[in-house]
Order: sequence, then C-alpha cells, then structure tokens
Amino acid sequence: MNWSGIGAILLGLAVVSGAFGAHGLRGRLDAYSMGIYEKAVFYQIVHALGILTVPLFTRAGALTESATAWVCGLLLAGILIFSGSLYILALTGIRWFGAITPVGGLSFIAAWFLLAFRLLHR
Repeated sequence: MNWSGIGAILLGLAVVSGAFGAHGLRGRLDAYSMGIYEKAVFYQIVHALGILTVPLFTRAGALTESATAWVCGLLLAGILIFSGSLYILALTGIRWFGAITPVGGLSFIAAWFLLAFRLLHR
C-alpha cells in the first residue's frame, strides 16, 4: 500500500477541513464546538504527517514493510476514529460521539509505541 500517498491525501483533506471550519463554520458553531473541530483538524494533520513519513524508515531499511503497515494502519484508524468522532461531535452536537474518541487516541498511542519498539529493537 502507498502509505505516503495516503498521508498526502489526508493532509490535503485536513487543509480543506480547516479552511471549511475557519470560513464555513465560523459563526455557526459555538466556541466549544469550534474548539473540538479545530482539535480534530490538528490531530488529523499531526498523524497524517506520521503516515506520510513512516514509510521513509522502510526505504531506509530501518523498518520492515509489515511494521510500516501496522504503524500506518493504526495511525489511519486513529484519524478515522479520533478525528472523525470529533468532527461529528462538533458538527452535530451528539455527545455520545465523544465516548468513541478515546479509542482513536489509543490507536495513536499504540502506533507511536509500536514504531518506537520496532526502531529500537531492529
């Protein structure tokens, strides 16, 4: 799978989402919901950068294809669950979506610790 390409797409979508939030949602969402939306964009950007760059470790011989797939898959799951649930929460106000968000956070944590473990134990 072309993880760097997926990371680039996710980064582009984050910019679109951020611009939509800044220009299309300003004045439509209260400050609390806007803060949630902005946090979703921020975490999407940070972790999409991870998806963009983790494959470079494979190209450099420091990470296996399998480890890259696991790390990037966990980062992608985190973006979909963490940022996705925050986008929905901010836009709809349906509070129970906030209960899903920590699952995405755990996915982010697992991805970064898996990356660290694989890089430290090669």
